[in-house]
Order: sequence, then structure tokens, then C-alpha cells
Amino acid sequence: MKPNTTQRTFTGEVVSTAMDKTIVVRVDRTVVHPKYGKRYVQSKNYHVHDEQNSHKVGDVVEFQASRPFSKTKRWRTLNKPSAN
Repeated sequence: MKPNTTQRTFTGEVVSTAMDKTIVVRVDRTVVHPKYGKRYVQSKNYHVHDEQNSHKVGDVVEFQASRPFSKTKRWRTLNKPSAN
């Protein structure tokens, strides 16, 4: 069996902490339009597991793929919270 050496990791900003042990993190990425060449930003929200409820809205967090914690939660935080 091949060892799992690379996990998908993202960095984003916390936009919601309303749920218990869960934060919502927005990840922005820049995309170039294939025909016109204009750059624009696309955002996606991820539900991320936060065991200690230690993150606040506005924190920049790094998170990685994990086992499923719930129906929509398949990510876990990697680092301590850091303010913008």
C-alpha cells in the first residue's frame, strides 16, 4: 500500500463560528478567463473541524483534508489562530 504523503491543504479566512466545533473558512483563488484573459476571484466555503473552538471570525487558518467528521465536514485545522 502506498503511504499517503501529500494531503490537500488550503489557507483561508474564518467567516463564521456559529456552530460548535466547526468553523466556516472562505478560500479565494484567482482565475483567468480562458477567452478574454481577465482575472477574477472565485471563493469557496469549507466547513472545518475546530476541536477547541479556538478560532475567531477574521483569523487566517491553514487546514487539510481529513476523514469525514459529518455530512459536510471533511477538513481539520493545522495551526493555531493568527489574526490578519
